[in-house]
Amino acid sequence: MRADTTTLIMIGYQNDYFAKDGILRSVIESDADRVLANTLDTLHALQHTKVLMVSTPILFTDDYHELIEPVGILAAIKESGAFKKNSTGSQTIVELAKFGEHIIEVPGKRGLNAFAQTDLEQVLRENHIEDVVLAGVVTSICIDSTARAAHERGFRVHVLADVTAGRTDMEQQFYCDEIFPLYANVMNHQAFISKVT
Repeated sequence: MRADTTTLIMIGYQNDYFAKDGILRSVIESDADRVLANTLDTLHALQHTKVLMVSTPILFTDDYHELIEPVGILAAIKESGAFKKNSTGSQTIVELAKFGEHIIEVPGKRGLNAFAQTDLEQVLRENHIEDVVLAGVVTSICIDSTARAAHERGFRVHVLADVTAGRTDMEQQFYCDEIFPLYANVMNHQAFISKVT
């Protein structure tokens, strides 16, 4: 893994998940503080490297007309009014915003997979990315969906076990132990940092 051909893709770093009063904070409540602390540790270590840091926020219109008969978490998002464009809850958390130009924001995510309906693949190809490293939430949903999509597009995929969060500790452990190793490398953030710095 080389810094100049590696990207860190961050999913879900918005107030509706991470703010103390976030609409969907309860989904990741037990791990939100851990994920955020480890994310910031990673970003501080990477900000002066050639690792491409990307954020992929999810945003919806006021009436959620993009969602056709949503189920699961997308139904929960619509019912709770989360991630509405221009709302406080949809904004990138201030902790990430502090890194400013070091993080490229790729807009357009309106579902589980950060590659769908976005320019993410184009951004990665233009930057000659070979290794995709994933951080954020929710492990069994957006992380898994995006990781599989990256694998299917020919990227080497890595998931940061201590910088991702599931809905429960059991779910997080199961995905890191049983699911991700089928198509990705699972590591902690310190191991990742040591490979690219």
